[in-house]
Amino acid sequence: MGTTEIIFIFVIYLLLFGSKGIPSLAKTMGEGVRHFRSATDEIQREILKGTDNISRDFKKATDLRANPQSKDSNNKPDKMETESDS
Repeated sequence: MGTTEIIFIFVIYLLLFGSKGIPSLAKTMGEGVRHFRSATDEIQREILKGTDNISRDFKKATDLRANPQSKDSNNKPDKMETESDS
């Protein structure tokens, strides 16, 4: 929303409710902005948390790919050879 739209809404509100309604409008707008900010902060935290898990998983996968000679990988080919011999 641009500045002109906010001013236009403010003028319409002033015409409908008078100057006594301005404090309640300001309070309501402040609460709305506060709620919006907390919601966007929470969404941002969730996104960053999800990307942290993805980057951790990616690092594990690249480490495993760089070092294929682990205990588990030594056992797997033996099992495959025995299965193919049968």
